[in-house]
Amino acid sequence: MLNRLSREGPPLATLLHRVADTPPDFLAEPRIGSAGLIHVDAVVGDLLASFGADATAPELQRFADKGPAARNALSVTLLLCWVLAEPWFASASPGKTALLQLLGDSALELAAATPARKFVDDPDRREELVRVALAALGCRPAGESEAQAEDRLTSLSSAERARVIEAARAAELRARQIREALRKKAAEESADKWTRE
Repeated sequence: MLNRLSREGPPLATLLHRVADTPPDFLAEPRIGSAGLIHVDAVVGDLLASFGADATAPELQRFADKGPAARNALSVTLLLCWVLAEPWFASASPGKTALLQLLGDSALELAAATPARKFVDDPDRREELVRVALAALGCRPAGESEAQAEDRLTSLSSAERARVIEAARAAELRARQIREALRKKAAEESADKWTRE
């Protein structure tokens, strides 16, 4: 992960405060079909344009015409757009590819583990959202070393926590299967020994 978070970004407190003060428009329901208010594809397009990057229709299509299952991911995308509207990001000149990755795949990963509203209401999830946004652009909060920033991001990661829990469940299931197989084998050997006597 060398140089992943090599660039110093804005102070963490500035971005945390920004997320805590997210305006209602960025918390409104994303437009899916005829339901919802906010056209997420238009918000993403406006954000990219503010960075001097023109998004193509296919690039923006991934933020529109989604089914109801995508509602939470689109809500997280809106929150990330609000974070990225912080003036510091415009001066950082993030690349279009990194922005689309963050607003698409990273938002989807965040949404898989956490309801969007929790990123505003819960201090740890708020910090996770900010750190994911910074990390996606190769940045860390001002005053932190790369190692500190990476460690904190990992410790806050809902997705990482879900992976660890799933791995622990899989290991426990495998251990249970092995114990059961050993018990069965011991019972068979005992029965076989009994029939020989």
